[in-house]
Amino acid sequence: MPANTDRHPDSQPARGATPGRARQALALLGFLALSLAAWALASVPIILHSPGWFAESVKAPWMPPGWMFRSMWIALYIGVAVAAWLVWRKGALTRGTLACYVVQLVLNAGWPLAFFGLYPVLGTAALWVAFAVIAGLAVTLVLLIMRFGPVSAGAGLLVLPYFSWVVFSASLNLYSALHN
Repeated sequence: MPANTDRHPDSQPARGATPGRARQALALLGFLALSLAAWALASVPIILHSPGWFAESVKAPWMPPGWMFRSMWIALYIGVAVAAWLVWRKGALTRGTLACYVVQLVLNAGWPLAFFGLYPVLGTAALWVAFAVIAGLAVTLVLLIMRFGPVSAGAGLLVLPYFSWVVFSASLNLYSALHN
């Protein structure tokens, strides 16, 4: 009689194995919830300080309207959640890859705190701290693309617009640091 080789339904899938549909749906919802929580957390210092010092600050001539930031960031957070889910589905969201994913969430949520939240306390120095944070985020995203891409081309591609927007946002941050 052959041995039972069925995996327990709650066990972690082997690398390359695809988890069941219900587990995939729950995982996708989890990644989306995590990204949306980071987005909501990042929004707090923006909401608190946009009408204050930021409204009066010198902004880059290429600064888009505020509604574009809200729209882009939510789309990018959704994209990175889906990218992480695609890599997770293949059993490859482990160790260094998971660390990169978590670090980018922390840096992304930390940037508005540094840029908007610390300015009233530190002045222009806060804008330079924020620039260091967003530069670290850009480097982390490059590492994430390099880790996601070989596992899932779609996942790697989903992070590219996020990286591009971060570089664009870094240019706005740098302009603010130089002119405020």
